[in-house]
Amino acid sequence: MDTPNSGTARLDYAEYEDEELVEIVRQAGPGDTRAFEALLERHQSRVLTNCRYMTRSSANAEDLAQEVFVRAYFGLAKFRGDAAFGTWVRRIKVNHCLNFIRKQERRSGEISLETPGVEAHEAVREEPGAAETLESLDERGRIDGVLDEMVDTLRIPLLMRDLDEMSYREIADALGIGLSAAKMRVKRGRAEFREKYESRFGGLGGEDGGTET
Repeated sequence: MDTPNSGTARLDYAEYEDEELVEIVRQAGPGDTRAFEALLERHQSRVLTNCRYMTRSSANAEDLAQEVFVRAYFGLAKFRGDAAFGTWVRRIKVNHCLNFIRKQERRSGEISLETPGVEAHEAVREEPGAAETLESLDERGRIDGVLDEMVDTLRIPLLMRDLDEMSYREIADALGIGLSAAKMRVKRGRAEFREKYESRFGGLGGEDGGTET
C-alpha cells in the first residue's frame, strides 16, 4: 500500500483527510506545495466568501483570502491539531479580517467594532441560529444586501457565530468584549437580520416557527 510520502504515492490528494494533508505538508520537501494546494482548494471558497461577508469588500476579499492561506502555510508548525484544520483557518481568517476592518476604521475615524452601548442588560437566552438561513438560502444577493445594512457591532459577531461557528468566548476574546456582550450582540444580530430580511423579502426559507432547542 502506498504511503503519502512514498515514491509511488498517488498525486490525487483529494482522497486524503485534512489531518493527513497537514502531515504531508509538514513532511514535504522544499517547494513541494501540492498537499497544501489541495487544502487550499478544499477551503478557499468558504474563506473567500467569509472574507467578503466580514469586510463588505468584494475588491479586497480575494487578497485577504490569499493572505489568510499564506499565514496558514507558514503557521502550520504551530498548528497543534486541537481543532480541525478548517476551524483553525477560519480563526486566522477572522483575526485577519478584523485587523483589516480596524485599519479601515482608523483611516475613516469610525469605531464601529468597539462602539459602546450596543449591549442591553437583559437576560440572554440561546435562540435558533441563523446558520441554516445563511448557509441554505440560494439568494446570495439578498443575504448580501441585508448584511450590508447591518452595523458592524451586530453583523460581525453574527457571522463569527453562525458562519465561522466560533464559541461566544472566542468571539468575546477576538472583539475584546465581555462574554455577555458577545452573546447579546449575536442575539441582536440574529434578530436584526431576520427583521430586515422579512421586511424586504418575506419569510425566511425553511422557517417553520418551531420552538427553540
